[in-house]
Amino acid sequence: KIMKTEVIDFWATWCGPCKMMNPILDEVQGEYPDLIIHKYDIDVEADKVKEYNIQSVPTYIILKDGVEVDRIIGAKPKYAFLQRVFPEGS
Repeated sequence: KIMKTEVIDFWATWCGPCKMMNPILDEVQGEYPDLIIHKYDIDVEADKVKEYNIQSVPTYIILKDGVEVDRIIGAKPKYAFLQRVFPEGS
């Protein structure tokens, strides 16, 4: 059975590293159309920030079938990001 993989992207308009990561996320989304990426602006989505206990941005929460399996904090190169999202494929 293929696991459903999702990434929750917590970002902010004033966050420089978030802006650096946006084109990487767009590329990843293009290359992995089955990957679901949710984007939450921390200044708008206070309930989600609290629910996931977000301390800094960017934070990327990786879910497999709805269960958190990893959390990436800060900007990462694309290859490092993909290794964390798809450890089984690297």
